[in-house]
Amino acid sequence: MIDSHSHIYLEEFDADRSDVVARARQAGVRHLVLPNVDLDTVEPMMALHRAFPAYTSVAMGLHPTSVGENFRSDLAAVKAIFDRGGFVAVGEVGIDLYWDKTYRNEQIEVFDEQLRWAERTGLPVIIHCREGLDEILWTFDNYGGTLPKCVFHSFGGTVDDVEAIRRRGDFLFGINGIVTFKNSKLGDVLPAIGLDRILLETDCPYLTPVPFRGRRNESAYIPHIAAKIAELLGTTIDEVSARTDANAQRFFDIDI
Repeated sequence: MIDSHSHIYLEEFDADRSDVVARARQAGVRHLVLPNVDLDTVEPMMALHRAFPAYTSVAMGLHPTSVGENFRSDLAAVKAIFDRGGFVAVGEVGIDLYWDKTYRNEQIEVFDEQLRWAERTGLPVIIHCREGLDEILWTFDNYGGTLPKCVFHSFGGTVDDVEAIRRRGDFLFGINGIVTFKNSKLGDVLPAIGLDRILLETDCPYLTPVPFRGRRNESAYIPHIAAKIAELLGTTIDEVSARTDANAQRFFDIDI
């Protein structure tokens, strides 16, 4: 299985990062995609990638919650790193208005610009969307170019949301521990997405799946997410693993 969204380079894993990688391997996770957050996370992420170059792939972008008053200089610095190459995606990027709406317009500007990086380079985009779907769809509708391939990471929306997104393009959806939560509505939504449009992810250290809620999340918990998806779609874990792996390899253009 491929964890298409892992942050095991963050400080929450500083004490046992090698053990976390070993547990992921033991659990059957054969590759990790590491999306960037901001300028401070670039070096820890790249250090992990250097330590496990065949086991990890990296994406570069500026996270929407990191968009502030210095957003133009921060974005330029991230762009300079992105231009060095070696990345499989632009990400994670998007709109997050959950905590603070102060920089809503700036988030839209930054998101639009990073979509253009992806279009110019032919790379896909890892989208972070929290209380920001209207703004993301507005950005799509006013883009003016050819939208790149996108995955809506950590998707927890409705069937209506899926339909609205799919009207804009043939996009994918990252499904993580949210699918195992008692109050999750994803059981009704997964059939509308379809297995050929799902990427497995953990978003670790966040959104730990049942039965480990309350603990730090890690990539080794992917099988629990796959098992729940299989249950909800009436198929097998092997089928979920094979199909989502194929989706991830095609989306990120990785051969593992």
